[in-house]
Amino acid sequence: MSITVGIDMGSTTVKFVILNEHNEILYKSYDRHKSKAKEMVYDKFKSLKSLLANEEIALAITGSAGLGFAHLGNLPFVQEVFACGEAVKKYEPQCDVVIELGGEDAKILFLKGAIEERMNSTCAGGTGAFIDQMAALLNLDLETFDRLSLEHTMIYPIASRCGVFAKTDLQPLINQGADKGNLAASIFQSVVDQTITGLAQGRKIEGNVLFLGGPLSFLKGLQQRFVETLKLSRDQAVFPEIGPYFVALGAATYAKAETETYTYDELLELFEKIKNTVSEHQGCEPLFKDEDDYQQFVARHNQQAVAANDLNTYKGNAYLGIDAGSTTTKLVLIDEANRILYSHYTSNLGNPVDVVLDQLKVIYAAANKDMKIQSSCVTGYGEDLIKSAFHVDHGIVETIAHFNAARYFNPNVDFILDIGGQDMKCFRIKDNSIDDILLNEACSSGCGSFLESFASSLGYKIDEFSKLGLKSKNPVNLGTRCTVFMNSSVKQAQKNGATIEDISAGLAISVVKNALYKVIRARSSEDLGENIVVQGGTFANDAVLAAFEKECGHHVIRPTIAGLMGAYGAALYAKAHAPKESALYTGEQLINFSHSTKAEHCRFCANHCNLTINTFNDGSQQIAGNKCERPLNKGKMAKKPLPDLYTYKFNKLLTYQNTDGTKGTIGIPMVLNMYENIPFWQPFFKHLGYSVVLSGRSSRALYIRGQNTIPSDTICYPAKLVHGHIQTIINHKVDKIFYPCMSYNFDEKISDNNYNCPVVAYYPEVIQNNMELANIPLLSFFIGMQDPKVFEKKIYKYLKAAGFDCTNKEIKAASAAAYASYYAYKEDIYQQGEKALAYAKENHLKTIILCGRPYHIDPEINHGIPQLLSSLDLVVVSEDSLRPRERMEVNVLNQWTYHARMYNAAIIAGELDETECIQLISFGCGIDAITGDELRDQLRKRHKLYTGIKIDEIDNLGAVRIRVRSLLAAMEERKRDS
Repeated sequence: MSITVGIDMGSTTVKFVILNEHNEILYKSYDRHKSKAKEMVYDKFKSLKSLLANEEIALAITGSAGLGFAHLGNLPFVQEVFACGEAVKKYEPQCDVVIELGGEDAKILFLKGAIEERMNSTCAGGTGAFIDQMAALLNLDLETFDRLSLEHTMIYPIASRCGVFAKTDLQPLINQGADKGNLAASIFQSVVDQTITGLAQGRKIEGNVLFLGGPLSFLKGLQQRFVETLKLSRDQAVFPEIGPYFVALGAATYAKAETETYTYDELLELFEKIKNTVSEHQGCEPLFKDEDDYQQFVARHNQQAVAANDLNTYKGNAYLGIDAGSTTTKLVLIDEANRILYSHYTSNLGNPVDVVLDQLKVIYAAANKDMKIQSSCVTGYGEDLIKSAFHVDHGIVETIAHFNAARYFNPNVDFILDIGGQDMKCFRIKDNSIDDILLNEACSSGCGSFLESFASSLGYKIDEFSKLGLKSKNPVNLGTRCTVFMNSSVKQAQKNGATIEDISAGLAISVVKNALYKVIRARSSEDLGENIVVQGGTFANDAVLAAFEKECGHHVIRPTIAGLMGAYGAALYAKAHAPKESALYTGEQLINFSHSTKAEHCRFCANHCNLTINTFNDGSQQIAGNKCERPLNKGKMAKKPLPDLYTYKFNKLLTYQNTDGTKGTIGIPMVLNMYENIPFWQPFFKHLGYSVVLSGRSSRALYIRGQNTIPSDTICYPAKLVHGHIQTIINHKVDKIFYPCMSYNFDEKISDNNYNCPVVAYYPEVIQNNMELANIPLLSFFIGMQDPKVFEKKIYKYLKAAGFDCTNKEIKAASAAAYASYYAYKEDIYQQGEKALAYAKENHLKTIILCGRPYHIDPEINHGIPQLLSSLDLVVVSEDSLRPRERMEVNVLNQWTYHARMYNAAIIAGELDETECIQLISFGCGIDAITGDELRDQLRKRHKLYTGIKIDEIDNLGAVRIRVRSLLAAMEERKRDS
C-alpha cells in the first residue's frame, strides 16, 4: 500500500493530510504551532506511528514555514500556491477564483481568463493573526466573536492593513461603548475590503469562488461578509469541508508524483534532526552586564517614588484622577499632601465604564467614613464617556495631565516622553510651558500594544515576557519596523536560534529606537534635553527603560508610578481646581447605576455619522461619533457658525454645474486637482454649449462603488476615491468624461516650479487602464493652463479630435470666460480668508490655518475635521485662502504648488497672534513626508507649534480631538507665561 503525506507548515498552524492509493483521506489535522513549527511536525508525525509504521511514504512539504524545514532535510517542497492549484484542479475544477486566508498569509488565485495568483507580502493585515488580535482586543474568544458578529446592526469602517492601524480605529469605538457585535462584524468587513483592494487590486472577483483556510472555514461571520460584499449566490460561494486542510491536500496530491519514498523510522529520525538544528544569529549588546548591574538600576529608579497613605484610616478631602486610556484604565486617589491613597491599573477589557464603576465601588467600600472626594478629573481617550457616566467634575486633555505629573517629579523638566498603549507623546518644555508637542501618527507601532501583541502571539503575558528580556545575553536586532512587518523578523530570529529572552530584549530596543528616530527624529541625545522624564505604562517595563538610557546615553527619571502618571496628573489638576461640592457619583448613587448603548446613523446633515449613544440610569446621554453639534441639539445648530473656509469652498464648488447645454453632457469628477480647476472647466464647457455634471460629494458608498477597480492598496485615499467618482459619472450616462492629465499647476510665484504631484498629474491614465467605462469616452489628454494662447491652441486640437462641435473662435471665447471665472474664484477665496482672519481678531478667537490640498475640502477625505475645529471655537482658514507672499527660503526642493502654499501659510501664521497651523497629511503621500518636516522647521523658526494629522479612509476623530486640544492647551500655556 502506497501512502502520501502532505504537510502544510503555515505561519501559525501545521496541517497534515494523508492519502491512500485511491486518493482517499486517511487522516487530517490542524494545529496551532505557537512559533514552534519544527517541534509540532515532529510531535505530530511521532503520534502517527500506528498508521504509518509499515508503509512506504511519499512526502511533500509546503507553506510559508516549510521551505526552510524542507531545505534542512533535503525533502520535496512544493510552493503553496501551486499546491493549492493542484488540489483545486482535482477536487473543485468548477471554481473561477480561489481566496485563501491563513494565519499570516493571504492569497487569491484567478483561474479563468488570464491565470494569475497574488499573495500578501510581509504584512499580515487581513489574515487570521489579525482577527486573533482584534478578538483579544475585545476580550472575546473567537467563537463568541464570530457569534456576536452575526447579530450586528451596523458596520463601522475599520482599517485592516495591519493590527495596529485597526486598533487605532477600534479603540475610540470601544471607549465610546460601541456594541461588540457591530465591532466584530466591522472587523470581518475590513478583512473583506483588504482582500478586494489589497489582493485583487482592480481585478473582479466573480463566478464560482472557492474559500479556503482556517479563518474562512471556521468563522461564519467572515463567510457572511464575503458572500454579501461580493454578491455571491449560494451556489457560487464554495466553502468545502476540507477547506482548512486544502493546501496540505494539494501537497499530498503533488507527492503522488514523487519517486523517492521513505519509511516511518527514516522520516522520524530526519524530523528529529531538523527539530534540533540551531542556527546562529547576530545580536545587540545586552541591556545589563550582570545581576548586580540590574539591581543598581532598580535601586536608582526606586528613588523616584510617591508617598502612600492609608485609605482605611485617612480623614479629610481626597482628589480623584482617572486616565481612561486607549487600552488601559488607571485611577489614582490622593490626599491633601499629594500622597496616594489608592491606585489601580488594568486593561479596559473592551469596557472602560465597567472598570471605573467597579473601582469607584472599591474606593467607597474601603474608605474611612470621614474621607470625602472633594474633586475629580478624567483624561484620556475615554474622557467624554467617563465624565458623562459618573458626573466627573473636570476633563482635561492628556498632554496637560502628563505635564502636571512630570513637573511634580522634576520642576525643571525640559523633555517628557510618554509611551502608552497606542499613543506616544513627546513634549519639549521651555520656560516652564510646552514649547513643542510630538505625537505618533496613524500607527501605534512601538507602543505598549506593540509589545503586548508579540507577547500574546508567543504565548506569554506581557509582564512575564518583559522580565525575560532583562536576562538576555544577545538581544536580537529587529530594527524599527511596524508590528506586522516585524513578525517575519521575529520568526526568522527564532529559526536562527534566538531565545525568547533575546526576542523580548530586541523588541524593547526596537520600541526605543522607534520613539527616538521615527517620532522624535532625534539627531543626537542633546536634542532631547538634560532633564528627561519618561512615563506611561510601557516605561514600567525595565527592559524598555534600560534600552532608552543606553540609546540616549544618560540617566533619566522614571517615577515608580510611570504607568499612572496620567491619572496622577489628573488628580493634581482636580486638587488645584476643586469645586465647593463635587458632582461625582457617591457610593449610594452607584448602587442604581446602569449603562446601555445603541448605534444609530445620524440623519441631520450629509455626514451621516455612525453615532454611539450611551444612555445612563439618570436619563442622561453621551453621544459619540458625531462630526458636528447637531446630534447633541436634536438637529439644530446651537450657535452661529464660525468662518470655515473648507466648508465655504466645498459648497461653492457644487454650484459650478449647468443643465442648459444643447450639444451634450460633460461629466467632471470632483477629485484631486479638479477640485481647484472646476471653476475653470465648467464655464469653459458651458460657453461651448455643453451641460456639465459633477460627480458630487464623496462618501463611503461611493468609494465601495469603485473599490474593485483600484490597482494599488498603497495609493492615497483621495486617489482611491477617483474610481468611485468615475463610476458615479458613468451611472449618470453622460456623453463624455473630462479628466485631463496636468503636469503643471498655475504659477503663483511662490515656488521654484509649479508641478502637480505625480499621482495628481497622471491618475487619469490609471483610470483609463483599469476601469470599464461603458463605452463613454474619457478625455485624459495632457494639457496645461499656464499660458492662455498655448492652451487655446492645444485644447482646440484635442477637442476636435474627440469629436467636439466647436470653432476656433468659440474656443477663444470659452477660454476667456474660463480664465475670468478661475481668477474670480481665487479672488473670492482670498477675500473670504481675509474676512475670516478679521472676524477672529475682532471677536478674540483663535485661528487654525488648516494646511492641505484642494481635495482635502471633501468631507469624506477630511472626516469632518473643519467642523471639529469649529466646535472648539476656532476659526478655520485654508492655506490657499492666504494671498501669496514673497518666495521664501526653504531647505527642500520647492517645486510643488500645493505644498508651497503651506510654506506661505507658515510665514503668515508667524505674523499673527493666536494663530497656528495644522497640516492634513494623506497617508501614503511621499511628498507630505518631506513637507511635514520642512513645515515644522519653518513654524519653529517663528515660535509656532506644528501639528500634523494623518488621514486615510478611516474616520478617527477621537485621536484628532486629543491632538487639537493638546495644541490649544499648549497655546494657553504659552499665553499665560508670556
